[in-house]
Amino acid sequence: MRDVHVHFLHGNPIGYNIDFFEGFIKVAQDAGLDEIYMLEHTHQFTEFERVYEPIKAYNDFQHNWIIKRMNGSIDDYISFIKRVKATRYPVKVRFGLEVCYIPETADILTDILDKYDFDFLTGAVHWIDGWGFDHMGQKEIWESKNIEEVYKRYYEIMFQLCESGLFNGLAHPDSIKCFGHKPNIDLTEYYNKLAVLLNKHGMYAENSGGLQLNYSSDIELGLNHQLLSILRKNNVQIETASDAHKQSDVGANIMELENMLKD
Repeated sequence: MRDVHVHFLHGNPIGYNIDFFEGFIKVAQDAGLDEIYMLEHTHQFTEFERVYEPIKAYNDFQHNWIIKRMNGSIDDYISFIKRVKATRYPVKVRFGLEVCYIPETADILTDILDKYDFDFLTGAVHWIDGWGFDHMGQKEIWESKNIEEVYKRYYEIMFQLCESGLFNGLAHPDSIKCFGHKPNIDLTEYYNKLAVLLNKHGMYAENSGGLQLNYSSDIELGLNHQLLSILRKNNVQIETASDAHKQSDVGANIMELENMLKD
């Protein structure tokens, strides 16, 4: 089994060290995993500061949120990866980034990513025209939005993400449901187009348990039934992901997510 979305530091002040890393390996072993994909958010690294200018400009909350979390250099992460790769572990580990795709700064993002060579890059849509739709501190903004338009814009940005050709995978493509808002429109056309673009660019999609793990146990686990069905019908590569943000959550719900992919 594989967990393709495991966050490493996520702001943990302990920093990059072998003992902390090996804690992830131990939990992965106990969960019966053969492989994990470890990653960091690009918003953690100062090298990506210019990418997030539209996010900081949206309002004071988001400005302060980014400033607080963008407090390290990607060089520290890369140096640690080189150290770890010199040792063989019982669980295979790939290292990468969860990259926020923001259309307004896509060219800047491309220039930055071209400088690095990670095992994988996972693209994510966390911002819709500057607004952090899935941030608890921005939840109330949903009340002033047209739900149908938000959903359509979410997938339009996701299409651009895929067409960028930057990414190996697509993170949690159903995270728009994080606060329970559902549109009164048929999204079949959007789901079909997403499937076509994922195949066109050789990308996998996550069947992620992150919303249930990190938001609320009341949220359905993994992709919604229609999206999952369309991706499978189009033979899109689907990988299971916990979206763990701490060691103890590595492999969370992976067996259930795997079972969803079986006939």
